[in-house]
Parts: sequence; structure tokens; C-alpha cells
Amino acid sequence: MAPSSIRRSGHSRRAQYRTFFGYLAGVAGFVLGSGLLILSIFQPQILSGIRGIAADAAEPPGTAVASGRAAGQNTFSTVAGYIKAARNYGKLERELAEAKTRIAEADATADENRRLKRLLGLAQNGPEPVAVTRFTSSTATSTRRFAAIGAGRNDGVAPGMPVRSVRGLVGRVLQAGTSSAKVLLVTDTESLVPVRRAKDGIAAFAQGRGDGTVQVRLINLGVNPIKQGDVFVTSGSGGLYRPGTAIAIAERIISDGAIAAVLSDPAATEYVIVEPVWAPEANPASEDELPGSTD
Repeated sequence: MAPSSIRRSGHSRRAQYRTFFGYLAGVAGFVLGSGLLILSIFQPQILSGIRGIAADAAEPPGTAVASGRAAGQNTFSTVAGYIKAARNYGKLERELAEAKTRIAEADATADENRRLKRLLGLAQNGPEPVAVTRFTSSTATSTRRFAAIGAGRNDGVAPGMPVRSVRGLVGRVLQAGTSSAKVLLVTDTESLVPVRRAKDGIAAFAQGRGDGTVQVRLINLGVNPIKQGDVFVTSGSGGLYRPGTAIAIAERIISDGAIAAVLSDPAATEYVIVEPVWAPEANPASEDELPGSTD
């Protein structure tokens, strides 16, 4: 007897039935398909009902697929909207930063114009200025107090000429180069400026202390009349400094005068005027005619 592993299907009735029904189903399917094909060609109206039933049966799955597709599109649209919004937000932030920069530049330009207009007013009201220039540098930590300006001999600047800003006296030219000059600030220990109290003309000297302040020393010793907040201006005594230029305000009273803060801080000064040396003989106005003098 041959092994079961090599038996043919004909030796098994079940296998024979399965083969037979398979052929039968294939023939039946072929016949049915051919019949439906013929009907669809020659009598299409007969199959319209069947097509309607098939369409109705396919509608729920199609609706589900369409809903899923729409949901997916909405999700993608939402994500794309967030991405676009993020890009627009970043762009708006950059534009805002640029706008703030432009505003800051405009404010700086306007402030610079205001300072220049005030200097122009000083130049028009006072003597003809030798030069209007920038403060290029100043010492901040040394015991000596010097500064540099962007004008020199080519601009008519010479040693001894007073230098002032909108707020008041800054110092005097110590050395003049070709296109720049060195300025001795009023806060330097070697600076000594004749001053008087603005409201009544009490005479004194303002000497630099090397720490950003000046010491106001009274000429006539006795009862100290200076009070905190008193403003001192140049007196014009001895020439050099034009009278009436503000220099300092008293902050702390001492026995023979006061410690005063300089009104024109070099660190906050950008533009200055270089004035000609004051010559009293060339300006015959008497002390009684000067601002702040007493009768």
C-alpha cells in the first residue's frame, strides 16, 4: 500500500467532493457573470435596482471614509494654522523690535537736536563762540580731571579759553592741538574759578576736589551765609571766565563755605561751546550791571 503522503485526491471521497464543488462554483460564477454582463449590455434597466441596492449598501462605509478624510483635513488645517500663526508672531516680534529701535533712534536724534538748539541759543545770547564741538572723552577715575574736545588750533581754539555746556561751565582749555584740545575740568584740584552767589553776589572761589565736586570758599570770612541749594555763577573777576555762567549748587555746608555739585556733569555732556577769553577791559559793563550783583 502506498504511503498516505503521496496519495492522490481520487483516493479520498472528501477531496473529490471538494474538487467537484470547486469546479461547479467556478462554472456557476462564470455563467452568472456572463448573464449579468449580457443583461447590462442589452437590458441595463433590469439591473438598476440591483445597482441601487449596492449603492445603498456602500453608502455608510463611504460616509465614514469621507468623515475621516474631512477630520484629517481639519486636523492638518489646524496644525498648519498654528504653524502659520507662529511664523506671523515671530515676524511681528521682529517688526516690533525694529520699530522700537527706530523710535529710540528718533528720540536720540530729537534729544540731540534739542541740545544743539540750546547751545545755539547760548551762542546767540553770549559772545561769538570760537567753536561748537563734541566732548570726546573725560577722566572718571583719576584724581586729575581732564577732558578732550574735537576742536583745536585749526578751529581757533587756544589755551585758557572757557568751555561750557548748556548747563554751565565745564572748564578751560589747557592744551590745544591741531584738531583737538585738552580741557582742565572745574572739578580738578588745580582748577580755581572766581564765583559769586547768584541771588546776591557774595564773592567766593570754587576749587575742584578731584571727586566730581567743588569746594566753594568765601572771600570774606565770618558768619557763613551760604545755604543748601544756593547756585553759584562765575563772577568775571580777573578775566578769563565770562560773568554769569552757572557752575555749581551747594549741597553741604562747611565752616568757610560749602561743598557743591557741578551743574555741568562731563559724563552727561555731549556738546560744548568754546568761548573766547573774557577781557573786562573790552567789556566795560560794571559789576553793578552784571546779573546777581548787589547795590
